[in-house]
Amino acid sequence: MNIREKGRKIFSFLGPGFLITVGFIDPGNWATNIEGGSSFGYDLLWVITLSTLMLVIIQSMAAKLGIATGKSLAVNIREEFPEPAAAFIGITVVGACVATDVAELLGGAIGFRLLFRMPLWAGALITVFLKVFLIISQRYHRLERIIMGFLGVISLCYVAELIIVRPDWGAALPSFVIPRVNGKSIYTAMGILGAVVMPHNIFLHSNVIHSRDWGITDEKKQSLLKYERIDTFSAMGLGLVVNAAMIIVAARVFHTDGVVVTSIEDASKTLTPLAGPLAGFLFAFALVFSGVSSSVTSSMAEVNVITGFLGKPEDPKTLLYRAATFVTAIPSFILIASGVNTYKILILSQVVLSIQLPFTLIPLLILCRRRRIMGQFASTNTEFITALLISALIIVLNMYLLYSTITGGNA
Repeated sequence: MNIREKGRKIFSFLGPGFLITVGFIDPGNWATNIEGGSSFGYDLLWVITLSTLMLVIIQSMAAKLGIATGKSLAVNIREEFPEPAAAFIGITVVGACVATDVAELLGGAIGFRLLFRMPLWAGALITVFLKVFLIISQRYHRLERIIMGFLGVISLCYVAELIIVRPDWGAALPSFVIPRVNGKSIYTAMGILGAVVMPHNIFLHSNVIHSRDWGITDEKKQSLLKYERIDTFSAMGLGLVVNAAMIIVAARVFHTDGVVVTSIEDASKTLTPLAGPLAGFLFAFALVFSGVSSSVTSSMAEVNVITGFLGKPEDPKTLLYRAATFVTAIPSFILIASGVNTYKILILSQVVLSIQLPFTLIPLLILCRRRRIMGQFASTNTEFITALLISALIIVLNMYLLYSTITGGNA
């Protein structure tokens, strides 16, 4: 195979990881990243580095589970775990999907309001209809390319904003590897973590990986695992760049000038006079694409979770499939229409994801360790111990987050 043919084959396998990347460049990330950058400057950039490294390991395991078993994580949990445990996990994941959908719909709604001055509920309604239309009317591979195009637009917008605001790279770069956290920043740090390592994305990756012809023999699966790794590393690397750019822009524009940001709308309004009208427009434009694209991938995960745990086929022609695309949108839309504080609910939604995460990670670790299920693809000692340490870290941070929240940040 020459270089051109190899490059063409690699490109044909790119896609599943990028659907996951859209999920962690969603409006929930905007809220937590703006909060992190505006309140603590560059201090929390290390959380992006840590969470992305964790994400690469976890998402690769989820994809490998899908490749090795030919089934999604949801189906594997239903088949391998006791019914009460599987039901509990399924309910908590649906709850996490609701929290995710709140962030996605709010982001799209806020973006439409910033661009066209329409009511928040109207923007949310447009976002719902756009995501349902895209999911139901498009073939999977075409939808995948559309989402990758959306991701490209978001990335270009933030690269342009970095050029506009001219950050202090000397201060920013060390923060990628030097941890800094305290009782005041732990809530936001956990929000950032929850916004990057997301439960529904783990379920989604184990499912969308089936869109590729991985083969049925262990030998072919083994040879093709490298393409999954290239896809995951490339996609997660892009996600790190965009998430870090969000914090850097907020730190440079808001924290440097001592500006207190209380909402995404305020961030847009404040960004325009401080960094120029083009920066404000790019912010709103990217937010619309972020809200719509992440809503689509969120709904794809919801459909898989609901059909998988119920033991039903994931068929776009069925009523269950179509209804599942609306399930979590209904409570999310009600919350938006009720006039809640959009900024606080966005950050809270990310914390909910972070708290649910162990209930997704632990089953994933157990399943990937079972040789009866995974065969030769079962987790090695190194992979299992690394993933176990990641899960333990998340659980400990969750406990600290709850304590810090109860004590008013005086942990």
